[in-house]
Amino acid sequence: MTDSIFGIFPVLPTPFADDGGVDRVAMRKLVAFAIEQGASGLVFPGFASEVEHLSGDERTELLGIVAEEARGRVAVVAGASAGSEDEVIAHGSTARRLGIEYVMVQPPVAIGSSAQAVTRFFDEIARGLPNVGIVLQNAPAPRGSDLSPETILKIAAEVPGIAYVKEETLPAGPAISAIMAKKPESLAGAIGGGGARYIIDEFRRGACAAMPAVELTDIHAEINSAFRSGNLADARKLYGRTLPLLVLQAIFRMRLTKHVMMRRGILTNARVRAKIPPMDRFTIEDIDANLALLGLIEDPN
Repeated sequence: MTDSIFGIFPVLPTPFADDGGVDRVAMRKLVAFAIEQGASGLVFPGFASEVEHLSGDERTELLGIVAEEARGRVAVVAGASAGSEDEVIAHGSTARRLGIEYVMVQPPVAIGSSAQAVTRFFDEIARGLPNVGIVLQNAPAPRGSDLSPETILKIAAEVPGIAYVKEETLPAGPAISAIMAKKPESLAGAIGGGGARYIIDEFRRGACAAMPAVELTDIHAEINSAFRSGNLADARKLYGRTLPLLVLQAIFRMRLTKHVMMRRGILTNARVRAKIPPMDRFTIEDIDANLALLGLIEDPN
């Protein structure tokens, strides 16, 4: 594998057209935006992409667009989570045919959280995808398996095809510290999730990358740059400025992401398929005020 995962890898949303179908032109615009704003790589599809609401054909077509637009510019991590090993391998094989070297996989909740069961699951995937690096996504319950650091270390030691762990359980920081302290040589590093709401703590504990949503890619790239250059004070200042918006993003998820991308001139609507709380006038005014404070749009007042 020629690419590594380091820096800011935003998870791209899925843009939908007014007729409810996927918007292919807007997908290309999202990729261009993320790269132009300093993304080190891209992730698609993920939870923030409304992957559970995409058909198989939509998922494949959009991943192809992302891979085509990103090729030669930044790395891509393909979301490949599914309910069975065969489905994951199929998604991973599609990604590999598109030239993608990493897949991110969340173990199905249905298999349980024992090291033995999850190791068996990932071992089968690694055998089926021998030339692909696996990112083990550890999400909190009830969406994820909420694996302990000790369990993750056992799994990674048994399955060298696992190259990274994306740690999203709460609190993620201590888990990242525990993983980094005892990781096997085959495990390249840990990645932060949680929408970058804990990005400074994750970086200080050794996380090599973060995978937030896309709407603040430029500021997250600045945070990463400041931190990596040893300027923790500036990284903290930038981080503090993002928090009011990220608090709202934790509630309104893709709907907020798409609204911000509308305000930033990339999308033409904020249509979602997922069941997410609607944003009323007061919420939108709050979001826009925070965008203005960040200098991303003109002051609406």
